[in-house]
Amino acid sequence: MKKPYGRQTKKKVKNILLGSLETQALTLLEQIPDEQLVGHLFSHFYVNDERIKFRSITAMGELGQRLAAKKMESARVLMRRIMWNLNDESGGIGWGSPEAMGQILYKSPQLAMEFKSILFSYLDNRGNFIEHAILQRGVLWGIGTYLAAAPQDLDKTTEGFILSHLHSFDAIKRGYAIRALANAGRFKCNIIPEAILTDTEQIDLFTGWDFVKTRISDIAHACDNRTKESIIP
Repeated sequence: MKKPYGRQTKKKVKNILLGSLETQALTLLEQIPDEQLVGHLFSHFYVNDERIKFRSITAMGELGQRLAAKKMESARVLMRRIMWNLNDESGGIGWGSPEAMGQILYKSPQLAMEFKSILFSYLDNRGNFIEHAILQRGVLWGIGTYLAAAPQDLDKTTEGFILSHLHSFDAIKRGYAIRALANAGRFKCNIIPEAILTDTEQIDLFTGWDFVKTRISDIAHACDNRTKESIIP
């Protein structure tokens, strides 16, 4: 008798995630029992292929939404598992977990009501601040994803933390910070360094199912409310 979390199911999930069509892939993943799918999606957070990792995060958002609609406590268990992955006591590194948290909260307003403050706290050095530099990218991505659904939830404190990353030496953090501010409708030239508008470093930006290589300046220029005269250097 094959175990439900066996290799065949894991391989099946991977093959689905490699599919070129997002809608088709998510429909196929939905046919896998939730209790089996969740473990396999988590396992793909740790692969070297960033495309599979981020597609797993997208699929985890759909799964979180389904669980919340079916049985809220099951969705809470999923959220607690993600939070545990980001806890130092877990003994591991929560690759993909902050991104997945943001994706789930983006899809489920019910879960967002309970867990959004925890997501924001990962950016707050007075809260549950995550020091790991790579995980900080994930926190910025997760918050930015959530803010696309609830821009009104960005308070001045969290906005200030996001703004600080515009000065980061890490181009990915700069790009993710712009994305977060833009998703909240807060990307304005009077609150960003002028160098951002001429920043030619490129990052791979996930678009929901694939990546596009994009210059930081192009991300900035795609945002609204730009007034050159109001830029603060």
